[in-house]
Amino acid sequence: MVEMPPNVLRLGREIRRCRLCPRRCGVNRQAGQIGACRIGSQAVVASAGPHFGEEPCLVGNGGSGTIFFTGCNLACVFCQNADISQGAEGLPRTPMQIAEIALGLQGRGCRNINFVTPTHVAHAVAGAVVLARASGLTIPTVYNCGGYESVGTLACLEGLIDIYMPDFKWADEPAGRKYSGVADYPAVATAGLAEMHRQVGPLRLDARGEAIAGLLVRHLVMPGNLAHSGEAVDVIASTAPGCTVNIMSQYHPAFHAGRLPELADRPQSACIDRLRRQARSRGLRLAR
Repeated sequence: MVEMPPNVLRLGREIRRCRLCPRRCGVNRQAGQIGACRIGSQAVVASAGPHFGEEPCLVGNGGSGTIFFTGCNLACVFCQNADISQGAEGLPRTPMQIAEIALGLQGRGCRNINFVTPTHVAHAVAGAVVLARASGLTIPTVYNCGGYESVGTLACLEGLIDIYMPDFKWADEPAGRKYSGVADYPAVATAGLAEMHRQVGPLRLDARGEAIAGLLVRHLVMPGNLAHSGEAVDVIASTAPGCTVNIMSQYHPAFHAGRLPELADRPQSACIDRLRRQARSRGLRLAR
């Protein structure tokens, strides 16, 4: 029987008066109460399998082994995965079952285990990694999150996560409140980014160009500069020097975006090119 380390046990206790994420809902998920993420004590897995749409350094020749969790601690009105993040798809899975999924993905040739939207189920993710490694998991683990993280929770994940891949969505508090449902996104995301960088440092690749450890930050460019993207790039560069960033151009109106006229457009390519040049000039590496 695998003994859980103290940091993992602590995360399990956190859901009794839930403080896993910065919302700090305070509900007893262990007793079946539901907070902002709409998920109880067990993680719910919506889907799992090799994914070839991630950054090339994560995909390699075998795909990124994605495990998509139902629920989210954000409420982005334009979410492109709303059927999972805001819906109820999926089946409850124990840490042991998640570990078995991870080992199965490794057996299929996936280059890493990519936990997608793991923030609200960090307790289950941590336990699953401990169990999977004890049973032979050797490929990197990826924490693919929305960037709205508790520094305390991240500290408990140290040593369990090889690659952190957060979004940095907003450099503007009103935008974070209006479009993602949280009032303090920039400050919280900056603190979380600093902790991730402290743990794993800049992204490191092996001889094949595949990511093995480090920090990769995503920033989705919004229409009309709603995210204050230039400021976001500056914050990333000063908080996580030398990290890799993906300036993402694929925004399109989804979910409830049609209700807000300012979300109807797409970002301009000239703006995206300018942001990529800015990132390079600030010492950031662009994801490839």
